[in-house]
Parts: sequence; C-alpha cells; structure tokens
Amino acid sequence: MRNLYIHNNAITEREVLIEEKISQGFHWLSLTRREFEVHLNEIQAMLDKLYHIQVLDLHVSDILNNQLPSHYDYTSDYDIIIFRRLARGRTESDVSTPGQILHTASNKGGPPILKRIDTSPICLLVFDKLIISVHPADCAVRDLFANRLFNTAAVSGTVHASSRLPNNPVDLMLRMIGLVVDGYLDLRKELTRQLDHWQSELINPRARFNNWSALLDSRLTLHYLDEICEDQRAAIQDWIEALDAWLETDSLSSKDLELVKVRSRDVLEHIERVVHHVNRLEQSAETAVQMHFNIQSNHNNDVMKTLTALTAIFLPLNLITGFFGMNFEHFPFLKNEEGLLLTEVFMGVLVVVLGVYFWINSFITNTNQASRR
Repeated sequence: MRNLYIHNNAITEREVLIEEKISQGFHWLSLTRREFEVHLNEIQAMLDKLYHIQVLDLHVSDILNNQLPSHYDYTSDYDIIIFRRLARGRTESDVSTPGQILHTASNKGGPPILKRIDTSPICLLVFDKLIISVHPADCAVRDLFANRLFNTAAVSGTVHASSRLPNNPVDLMLRMIGLVVDGYLDLRKELTRQLDHWQSELINPRARFNNWSALLDSRLTLHYLDEICEDQRAAIQDWIEALDAWLETDSLSSKDLELVKVRSRDVLEHIERVVHHVNRLEQSAETAVQMHFNIQSNHNNDVMKTLTALTAIFLPLNLITGFFGMNFEHFPFLKNEEGLLLTEVFMGVLVVVLGVYFWINSFITNTNQASRR
C-alpha cells in the first residue's frame, strides 16, 4: 500500500492510511487487490471519518472481481472506472483466466507474446480530494507511475507546465489510464512481427503448415483482445459523456475542467489506435488463412491441369497401341518391315506436337513457379 500526497507541485509519501482531512492538494492511495480486500474495513472507516462517504457494496464486489470488463459508473460522492490493461506481465498469464499467474508452462500454441499479455483490471475510485487505485499483485503500472511523479516533482522548476504533477485526482486518473494504454502500444511491434511470421508460413507454398490448433488459439486470443479494447473504449466514452454534466467546483476550476476534457479525448484517441491495431491483426490473421487455402487450391488446380494434359497426350498413344493390338486376319501394315519404325516415329511426333501445344497454352506448368507468381 502506498499513500502519496500531492500539493503545489510537490509530493510526499506516507506508509499509513490518511488520518486527517485536507483542504489543499489531494491524496493518491494505491493498493493491490488483496490489500484492498484485507484493509477494506479500515478504508471504509477512513472515508466515513474524513468525508462521510462509503464505497457501495456493489462497487466493492466489482473491485474484487478479477473478471469484470472495463466500465464506468458514478455516484453523487465518487466516480469509479474499472479498466482492463493489455500489458506484458512480469509472469506469464493466460487470457482465458485473466490475471491468474500460470505456475506451469502453457502447452497452447500460437505466438508467445499473445500468451504473455496480462488483462487484469485496474480499478480507480475518484473523490474530490482523494483517488484510490486498486491494482493486480504483479502490476508494474503503480510503481512506474509513482516513480514518474517523483521524477517530475524533482525537476518541476525546470520543466514545461504540461509536465508538472497532476492538479487533481481526475488528472492523475487520466494520466494513469494513458500509461496503461500506452503500455499496449509498446507491444505493437512485437505483436506485428509475430503475426507476420505466421502469415509468411501460411502463404509459403513449400511450407508444411500443420499447427492449426495453435493458429485457432491465436485467432481466439485476438478476438478476445478485440472485445477488451471495445470495452475500454465504451468505458472512456461513458466517462467523457459524464464530463459534460460537470460544473466548476472548488477543487476543479474551469481551466482544470477543460484540461480534463482534453486529456480524456487524448486517452480515447489512444484507445482508438489500440482498437484499430488489434482489428488489423485479427483481419490479417483471417486474411492469411484465406490466402493459404486459396494458394493450396490454386496449387491443386495446377497439378490437376498438368495431369489432365499428360493424360490427353498419352490417350492417342493408347488408341494406337489398342488399334494395332486388334486380331485382324489381314493387316498388311503389320507385315511391313518398316511398320514398327514408322509407328514409333508417328507416336513420337504426336507426343512432341501435343506437348508443345499444351505448353504454349499453359496446360503444362511448373507448379512451384505457378504458386510463387
């Protein structure tokens, strides 16, 4: 558990819960999901003592639910956003059981990067002078964001105003969500490289691709990530719509409110980029599968065309041999000393003529070259 107090572009950290109500600045209280569950009574008592507020039991259940999708909700006292992350976990996790650490290696196929993306939810409770964030046990976002805040505070006198510490809990919330979204954007290059490798294997006509179960797992994973991204976008859109009803308050001036709206739109734009990228990966995988079957179908067609042409070449030869194999009583040509030679020459010329004809009309082709075209 971490308790950070931010005021006048300065930040201090305490090891205990908030003990007194503040009039300036705000607190950031961050806990893991297990810590929130253990200290729930203390947190509720603190909120009741300082602000006369209680977190609703329904929202407490949502916070403790590790499978809940991204969504936004609000009360007259606070706002709550549950936002599922898409980030490289420090330990391998399975997207079918989000946030649950795998203690044994997974036998499922597919690009390894897809199996290492953790989709555990992060919960953010936003009050007037307080923000409570609840993270998964192995989430690096909290410590990374806290270190950024301390680094910003250390150089606050020399940096641009836009790089200063958050002015209010809402600003901090949006910056944290932006960090979560950008964490997935950092994985785009590796994800794209993994999927491009699979596409090359599928499109290569000489490759013997047999790992269809792994490919199906990858497509299902991409579809699952697409659903998560859509939930993220819906949650932020609901938040932006709720901002339209906000008014200027003591803790949020008109300038701060405008900045919050700008940051909210920026976060939504980043999520749109994530959604677009995941959709593109999903479509690329689907297109690669379709191209694979089209290439195989064209290859089989070329083979059948070549076999048909060869059959057509040798069919007249079978007719000739069958004709000379008839049991006629009088067959003068068979008594001719040059009959065998003339028959062989005629059959050879017939084979060459038909072969050249079929080659010119592309009935006989190199199937490997045809597949590469």
